[in-house]
Amino acid sequence: MQQRPNIVDIAEKAGFSITTVSRVLNGKADKYRISKATQQVIKSTAEELNYVPNEFARNLRSGKSKTIALIVPSLKNPFFAEMASVVNTEVRKYNYITLIGDSDDNIENEKAEVLHLSSRSLDGMIIAPCGDEWKHLVRLQEKGLPLICVDRYFEDPELSYVSSDNYEGAYSASKYLIEHGHTSIACIQGVRYSIPNIQRVKGFVEAMVGSGITSYTVTGDAFSEQNGYLETKLLLQQKVWPTAIFAFSNTIAMGCIKALKEEKIRIPEDISLITFDDNPYLNYIEPPLTCISQPVEEICKIAVKILFSKILERDPSPKYMLLKTQLKVKSSVKNLEHHM
Repeated sequence: MQQRPNIVDIAEKAGFSITTVSRVLNGKADKYRISKATQQVIKSTAEELNYVPNEFARNLRSGKSKTIALIVPSLKNPFFAEMASVVNTEVRKYNYITLIGDSDDNIENEKAEVLHLSSRSLDGMIIAPCGDEWKHLVRLQEKGLPLICVDRYFEDPELSYVSSDNYEGAYSASKYLIEHGHTSIACIQGVRYSIPNIQRVKGFVEAMVGSGITSYTVTGDAFSEQNGYLETKLLLQQKVWPTAIFAFSNTIAMGCIKALKEEKIRIPEDISLITFDDNPYLNYIEPPLTCISQPVEEICKIAVKILFSKILERDPSPKYMLLKTQLKVKSSVKNLEHHM
């Protein structure tokens, strides 16, 4: 087994001291006024010998691992998969890498992931928390780990977050249905105690009540296809069907579509469907789904920016940001006003 070339080998071959070689390879040449010619010789010798710096040793010296962790509730959910992709791209711009954990929407898994990942000398953490507990996150932050919540968050003043204005998004989706003559609307929600869900229910209920509508249902308990499927099946057992369903995520909407197809119920002719979350595939479903689009890319970019201001500039002040959503009108909502 050939040993990996190290700084000593480069020093011998290039004819410079180990200290000089070390300074050049660690990017400190200018600080120590090492000439450009010397730098060039050392760098080309290092290349010639296929020298690879030992990141681990360098990290031990600097106390930085150049690693951040991202924990999401489910990578099976396209929303969080997209989030992971954007975070990864943004973090790479800082020459850091991202370790990704998936809590599978289970608080015990989340705590285990947090513990496991934080033992790897991380520089920061971005988390979409799945539960209604946050003490373990505050403890981590108190130990000095920069941390920010994305999408799901807590109204705890210590924890920074970037998310969508879920209340406003759900309110505008509900108003859109009401303006199209729908008064019997069933809403299929996700994880009940998550703040985005609580805010969406609030937006939905206030739009209904504000329009003088008292007969509405809020049902369901998970951001999953299965939840959308089962709850839609149950709604179809009722004597009087709702004229519209508001799904609180694109995964729930997929379940709704499956159940409606099985019962040969047409969207939007028989029942209208509107969903929270956008995804390119919603355009290819027949009919394309009207949805509330969340600015996933912006949420992630801002979260990474805030995290790195905590890491690099040691800015400890908590930041809270809610970004605007957008109603994208496609063709899954029937206008009942014109069909009276």
